[in-house]
Formats: sequence, C-alpha cells, structure tokens
Amino acid sequence: MSLAEEYQRKLVTPEQAVRVVKSGDWVDYGAFAGQTVALDKALAARKDELENVNIRSITSLRVPEVVKVDPEAEHFIFNNWHFSGIDRKLHDKNEAWYIPMLFHELPGMYRRFLDVDVAMIPVTPMDEHGYFNFGPQVSHVHAVCEKAKIVILEVNPSMPKCLGGREECIHISEVDYIVETNWKLANVPGGEPKEIEKKIASFILPELEDGNCIQLGIGGMPNALGQMIAQSDLKDLGLHSEMFTESMVDMVESGVVTGARKNIDKYKVTYTFGFGTQRTYDFLDNNANCAAYPVDYVNDPFIIAQNDNVVSINNCIEVDLTGQVASESSGTRHISGTGGQFDFAFGSYHSKGGKSFMAMESTFKKGGERYSRINPIITPGGIVTTHRALVEYMVTEYGIVNLKGKSTWERAEALISIAHPDFREDLIKEAEKIGIWRRSNKRLGQVVNA
Repeated sequence: MSLAEEYQRKLVTPEQAVRVVKSGDWVDYGAFAGQTVALDKALAARKDELENVNIRSITSLRVPEVVKVDPEAEHFIFNNWHFSGIDRKLHDKNEAWYIPMLFHELPGMYRRFLDVDVAMIPVTPMDEHGYFNFGPQVSHVHAVCEKAKIVILEVNPSMPKCLGGREECIHISEVDYIVETNWKLANVPGGEPKEIEKKIASFILPELEDGNCIQLGIGGMPNALGQMIAQSDLKDLGLHSEMFTESMVDMVESGVVTGARKNIDKYKVTYTFGFGTQRTYDFLDNNANCAAYPVDYVNDPFIIAQNDNVVSINNCIEVDLTGQVASESSGTRHISGTGGQFDFAFGSYHSKGGKSFMAMESTFKKGGERYSRINPIITPGGIVTTHRALVEYMVTEYGIVNLKGKSTWERAEALISIAHPDFREDLIKEAEKIGIWRRSNKRLGQVVNA
C-alpha cells in the first residue's frame, strides 16, 4: 500500500474520529500552540453521550469547547500541566485542574505512569516520506503518542514545520485516524514591556557576557530583556530554552545570537515549544537554524549544564525572607505551574560560569491597595517552586542580590534591600520576630533608604 493510499484509508471526519472516545477515557489534546481545535469541537458535541472523560493539555491558548459546553465538569474533566491566563480563569471557576510536574520529567511520566486512551494531536501535512511534524509543540507529544491506544492527527496546513533533533515527527504507520482542518495558531504577542519591567531587565543585562547561552521564561520582563539583548553589543550568544519567544526572533535576526560558543547543538537555537505572533511561527517554519527537541532533553539539568555560561532568567510571584521562591501560586490561587524553572535554575548552576536569575516586581496592587511580593513567609497556601538553597540572583526594580552561600540573616538583609521602600521597616521587624535579623545587621535607616 502506498503512503497516499494509507492516508486515504485513515482519513475521516472529526465527527467520525471522536466516536472512538468512551466514557472514562483519558484523552490528550496536544500542547501549547498545537492543541486540537476541530476534534475538540466534535468531542464537545458528544457531551450528552459521555461521562467522566478526562482530558490533559498544557497552557491553553483557547478556551476548550469541552469546557464551554460542560462548565460543571460532569462529562469532561479538563486537566492541565501548566496554566495560561485562560486556564487560570477556568481554575478560578472550578472548570480546570492542575497536574504538578517538573517539566523535564514529563515524557518519562507518560512512559512510566500514565494511561492514554486517545491522543488528538495537531500536525503539519504529511511529507513525501510519510511523516507528520508536530510543529512548535515537541515537548512530550511523542511520548503521549507512544502510550496512546488510539492516535488521531488533526492535519493543519497552517502549522509551521519545526525541524528538530528527535521526536519532532510521527509516521503514518503509527497513526490510527487522520482528520483535515485549517485554523490559524493563536497569536500571543509579546507587547511593549512596562517601564518597571525594563528597569528590572536593566539590572540583569550588565551581568551578561559574550558567549552566554540564554534561557528566557514566560512574561513581560524576560521579553523586555530579550529586546534589550537584541539591541546590545553582545556577541556569539547561544539559545537553549524550553520556550522560543517572540523576542528571540529579534535576538537571532540582530546577529547577537550565533550559537558559535555552545558546547552542544553548536550554531543551533535549541527549544522544546514556542508561541508568539505569526512572525514567530513564520520564523520557526522549516528553519534549519532551529532544533526542536523533546523536553526531557532540552530541560534535563545535566544536558543544560553541558553548555558553558548558561544564563537562566525566570519570573516569580513571591519570595520569603529565607529565599524560598513561589512562582506558580499566590496563596491558594493557582497561577501557572512549575514549568522549567527548577530545571534551568539547577542546570545553569552546574554549567561552568552559569548564572540563574529570579525576577519580579517588588509589589502588586489588589483592591486599590499595594502589597509586597517579598514577605516574611510565603503567603499561606502558596507553593514553593524553587528551593531556597537553589536560588541565586533575585532581582526587582530596586536592585539585584545574590543569595548563594548566604545565611538566613544575610538573605533577609539582602532581600529587604530590594523590597519596596514602603515595606522595608515592617519586614525588618518581622525578620527580628522570626529570628533571622542580627543586631549587627545594617541599621534600619540604612536598609530602608538603600
């Protein structure tokens, strides 16, 4: 049988394909910018026929139809490995649930522990050799397909073909059903960074050197830093980052990024998923300069550490006075997820010459009041994402401090020095109460006015 004949034999409508889903099944929807659209809509139409269908996805860029038609989650239960803003709002309404993980472990978790009854994965059209490309969602998707009892592909000609190192494709022989559709990938514009984000980034930029291998996380501050890097006179930077961001297009096209000094994947932009505007997807499409690998390669701390001078930059939500970092929840309200923050903080430290930065605005506003993000203890119910012993540089709009090797009283002093001035006096008093402030610490006025 020819490839074309096999393709036609497996080609069905979305409505026919989703007939394979049964009550009680576990269904995977793909990841990031590559999450099913046509199959999601067809499955949602079967709501009254099904019960207790568990769906897994990661970082939704659209509200799934199965959630829209079943907000009580009596028929479809939507589970997610890392929340976007959309997922966060669904979680607030008890319409989505978080699955804890370390990102580099995710493919192994599927292979070792998880059942997948049906995988629904958007892909590029089949090439002349019978392969479909996963687009900018390599991550853990091949592992999902390996475990799935039934694999359904949603072929989309708008999907960029993301060239890779391994596991970026699936062959038609591994597929049960094919549906054809055409939808544009969701646009996630970086936007113009706020002045405060530029200020935070300005403390990190001088720490960078020629030849650094960069990882940028999600958020306005990393995007601001990426733009600054693109406009800098830095040379021969490398990129080895779980996420390919909009600002990285600027970094590469400016000539700042060459990958010439990387030890592994030399001259390549290494990533595991990407999203942005159409400009980002066009840049990634069939670009031999880029290599998309599964996340158990990109985020493996011991792979990360094989490159010298790795610099990891990530956002966080809150830090306590001992240096514990919370990046996925604000108290009991779940915001995002662990993602790769731990992976890159650990990997960059073990990279020769590596550095890790955790960045945040010093305060936030709620109900017209200002609150500090540097607190004596993590807000009750908050999730510690990065262990205090792993945290290196902390950055706010008030400065940058290195916590490595510092005692609890030294950490308290350092962190209070980059807190908002309105909160420093109270933080010193609280540090005294919990026994991490010495009489030999800087005097109150010195820290408050630092």
